[in-house]
Amino acid sequence: MRVYRYIGIARSLAMYYGIPFRAARMRELYSGLVPPGGLCFDVGAHVGSRLRCFRSMGARVIALEPQPDFARILRWLYGRDPEVVILETALGAQAGEATLLTSTKTPTVSSMNSEWVSQVGVTEGFRHVHWSAGPRVPVTTLDALIQTHGRPDFVKIDVEGMEQAVLAGLSTALPALSFEYLPAARDMAVACIDRLAGLGSYRYNWSDGESSRFGSAIWMSPQAARDWLTRLSLRAGSGDLYARVDQG
Repeated sequence: MRVYRYIGIARSLAMYYGIPFRAARMRELYSGLVPPGGLCFDVGAHVGSRLRCFRSMGARVIALEPQPDFARILRWLYGRDPEVVILETALGAQAGEATLLTSTKTPTVSSMNSEWVSQVGVTEGFRHVHWSAGPRVPVTTLDALIQTHGRPDFVKIDVEGMEQAVLAGLSTALPALSFEYLPAARDMAVACIDRLAGLGSYRYNWSDGESSRFGSAIWMSPQAARDWLTRLSLRAGSGDLYARVDQG
């Protein structure tokens, strides 16, 4: 079974590091969200594609990755950078421990949310994915990270069904952040919008898949973002919703 995981890891490295011009497009996407010398939290850092982007823009990075194989890759690639802190931990609503549900062949979709796994596992895009109980991993919160490392300028959240729980561990508005959306589990993204509405005034945009391009020329109100999610076809791909404090 390990060979399948190595193949999955190799596929991720090729996808995020082997495609020409991806890094430049990613920097352009984040150019209005990540200030030079700022602080970014990369939650669910995986193989570090966003970490690399944030560092290329001059930001300091706190990278969180609970999967041991990927944490080792991050330490190998970025562990000697004094402006990067790599934490082999997950985020949630409260500190503690949780069981990671892992997918050997597709480790990018490992999750700590069994309900999310059941919800998306029956959809066309996930029928080939099989999850099994993996290691127990430590869990901390955004509030705890902020207390230790400072207030981030941007937080990237890619945690496969744990987005709402991650935001439940945040008690203050942040300048900008992103979280994944998936048409088969759009209620999770809507819940994240609702959670952020209780913290501050945000506007939204989206980026489809790994396109590293915003999908709208204007930033949407929370209700417009909810409406956009509602209209998404179940056959539409996943992507990221970006939220930034309303600049008036």
